[in-house]
Amino acid sequence: MTVDDRGPAGGEHVEIVEVGPRDGLQNEAKVLSVEDRIAMIDRAADAGLRRIEAVSFVNPKRVPQMAGAEEIMKGVRRAPGVSHIGLVLNRRGLDRALEAAVSEVNVAVPATDGFCVRNQGTTVDGMLDALADIDRALEGTGVPLSVTVSTAFGCPFDGEVSTERVVEVVRRVADTSAVEIALADTIGVGVPRQVTELVGAVAAVAGGRTLRCHFHNTRNTGYANAWAAAEAGVRVLDSSVGGFGGCPFAPAATGNIATEDLLYLLHRSGLHTGVSLSAAAALGDWTGERLDKAPPAYLGRAGDFPA
Repeated sequence: MTVDDRGPAGGEHVEIVEVGPRDGLQNEAKVLSVEDRIAMIDRAADAGLRRIEAVSFVNPKRVPQMAGAEEIMKGVRRAPGVSHIGLVLNRRGLDRALEAAVSEVNVAVPATDGFCVRNQGTTVDGMLDALADIDRALEGTGVPLSVTVSTAFGCPFDGEVSTERVVEVVRRVADTSAVEIALADTIGVGVPRQVTELVGAVAAVAGGRTLRCHFHNTRNTGYANAWAAAEAGVRVLDSSVGGFGGCPFAPAATGNIATEDLLYLLHRSGLHTGVSLSAAAALGDWTGERLDKAPPAYLGRAGDFPA
């Protein structure tokens, strides 16, 4: 098998959603400038990433790392085929996102009340009501909606999360116009068997919507979980260049799986992404330099194989 920098020609395609500019930066001690964040987003697009979680329209007093969303959306290069995703949690955030001309809107709905109250100031039922309001407001805008079900594999406050609980949340999400539903292991506690079970159960109630998965490598299971998702038929995966990330409202939540490490896994396994592994690794290093810390990713240190 010949594997080029973007995956083997003719391999089945897996789409990578780059979450580094948002989820990758929101928990870092150093706040990057608007200019650096714009450069990060544009460099991700240059690497071949076609969906990029660029900004978060949340209160900058709560998450100062995400301040300046409107400036960033004004400054990014709007290349054909590149989608800039904005995270919103309420109608105020949606209004800002639409005014800033995001390509997609993503709403996070936790599976547990413990996390939802601490992260979003409401219960899961309250967040589902907010989602319904956002969905109605999006009607006629042409902006697609995706929904991430966070703490789907475990909660730092409520502990174990049952498959039945996640399925019930997804069933209610499926009542909206969301075109994609993501399952997020917010604190990195999931294992492959759980991924297989949850993806199968959720697919049965998702109404044919695209399923996406989001993993953190907190307990060194993130890449095994990503592969389990791929084996279960998931063809959209989140990752963050350099492996940076974490949630400021989840204790001990460390980085996302690294884009460059995920690309190595997928490409060597015969799957095509269209994303340059070498460019992603270089961007991970670039981001680390600006954050004054070494990237958790391994590819920047070990290099590709064969070299």
